[in-house]
Amino acid sequence: MIALALLLATGAQEAGIDWTALPALPYRAPPVVTQGMHDFAHREVRARKCPLPKVAGPSQTMSVELALLVDGSGEVRTVVPRAIDCPTVEQYAAGLTAGFARNNLLPRSGAAEQWFKTTVTFTWRK
Repeated sequence: MIALALLLATGAQEAGIDWTALPALPYRAPPVVTQGMHDFAHREVRARKCPLPKVAGPSQTMSVELALLVDGSGEVRTVVPRAIDCPTVEQYAAGLTAGFARNNLLPRSGAAEQWFKTTVTFTWRK
């Protein structure tokens, strides 16, 4: 099952995703990014594993866009992060998003698989 998800994700990345055409992920309740989650992204930047994000005021932010394939029953089949030149934070955001979506999506009409998008933003003080 994991191998299938990786193949799907790889295929989606190779074929390209039209990020502008994807509808927003229909959460029942908005996800909460905890302080520990923000701290993880900050540590990755501080360790020079990621490029420094743009500075806006007294804080820094790093956002990761994600595409999710959701099956007809509302289960996430795969998550594809949009590359930001920071693989650890990209994969971290993908894992968080899969967890945020678990049992937290609005029901959809029809049973077909569908792609959605969402963004996870990490923020910390400079």
